[in-house]
Amino acid sequence: MKIVMAIIKPYKLDEVREALVELGVEGLTVTEVKGYGRQKGHTEIYRGAEYDVKFVPKLKIEVAVADELADRAVEAIRDAANTGAIGDGKIFVFDIGQAMRIRTGETGADAL
Repeated sequence: MKIVMAIIKPYKLDEVREALVELGVEGLTVTEVKGYGRQKGHTEIYRGAEYDVKFVPKLKIEVAVADELADRAVEAIRDAANTGAIGDGKIFVFDIGQAMRIRTGETGADAL
C-alpha cells in the first residue's frame, strides 16, 4: 500500500479528482496549504501597491492506494495538474505499514 501526496495549484483540484476517480481511487483528502519552491514566491499589485507574496497558496492531496495502482495514480495526477508553468507542484509516494477502516475493522488493502 502507498500514500500518494501531491502539492498542486488550487484550480486544478477538480481535474485531478476526476482523473483519480477514473482510476478507481475511492478516497481523497485535501488540505489547504501555503509554501514555496524554486520560485520563492512572487510579487502582486494590490490597490496600486506592489508587495511580495512569500508563501503561495496550494492544495495538498493525499490518497491511499494499493501498490499496483500507485504508478498510475502518480501519472494521473501529473497529467491533470500539469500547466507547464512554474509552480505546478510536486508528487511524493510513501509506503504504508498498516491501514485499518475504523467502522468495520478491515485491515490492509481491504481498508482502502
